[in-house]
Amino acid sequence: MPARAPAAEPGAAALVTRGAQLVAARARDYFALTRPRILLLVLLTVPAALGLGPDGASRTMLAGVLAGVALLGASSSALNAWWERERDVWMARTAGRPLPSRRIAPVEALIFGLACAAAGFALLLATAHPLAALLGAATLVHYLGVYTVWLKPRSAWSTVVGSFAGAAPPLLADAADGSIGGMGVLLFAVVLLWQPPHVWAIASYRADDYAAAGFPMLPAVAGRRVTRRCSLAFALVLLGVTLVPWLDGSFGPLYGVAAFAGGGLFVARIVAAMRRDTIEADREVFKASLFQLSLVLAVMIGELLLR
Repeated sequence: MPARAPAAEPGAAALVTRGAQLVAARARDYFALTRPRILLLVLLTVPAALGLGPDGASRTMLAGVLAGVALLGASSSALNAWWERERDVWMARTAGRPLPSRRIAPVEALIFGLACAAAGFALLLATAHPLAALLGAATLVHYLGVYTVWLKPRSAWSTVVGSFAGAAPPLLADAADGSIGGMGVLLFAVVLLWQPPHVWAIASYRADDYAAAGFPMLPAVAGRRVTRRCSLAFALVLLGVTLVPWLDGSFGPLYGVAAFAGGGLFVARIVAAMRRDTIEADREVFKASLFQLSLVLAVMIGELLLR
């Protein structure tokens, strides 16, 4: 029999391509640790909080605060994922994330999260008033210590308490000049009121996931009907709060229409879920929550850019 020819060595181009693919996959995994979709929504509150301050904000301050808030947000998500990695294995919605699937080692996620926190604080100190960095530190401690470690595994109302950390970025941005004004407080209230019904909608159609991971979410503890009533109360107050910038003249009629339409849709979806009492209806509530906040913040930024 003729001797088999030796296998051809991979060419330099193939090795470079393969290396680039591995680097890209690794970068995607680290990016996933930051939970980019929620992070983007949070970042949309920063330009409005800065742009409507008494003196506005310079481009340097805006860029620095945006980057600082983004890094602190990335840090909180990464450290939360590091702490909850063993519980996330049991949840279908999180089992494929980098830590539960072991694409990233726990120590790597821990270092990444701490590095993002340090870089975020440094940027805020360099480009904004120290009050902003102080609020950033307090927010991180609240989210990781009070919410993630203490309350989330123990209380069905942890969602409400955790919302204070999630709503902090507009306060942090507004504090970039050393004081907190009305717009920072209003945007804080908007995000604070938005988060519980948003999370409860997920917890309603992912109830088995949270139960498997050992998290006592409100739909499992109090029932879906009670949860939807609580969500409706939050959504109605949220609708009223989002209309305030139009009523006080901070934004024009286009914003008023957007706030009413987005908030009205959110309320209508919750009412529909109360009537239908199905998981599919809860999914529609979740989608409506994302639409409302995205629409309100996008129109705010659009009006600011046109001024």
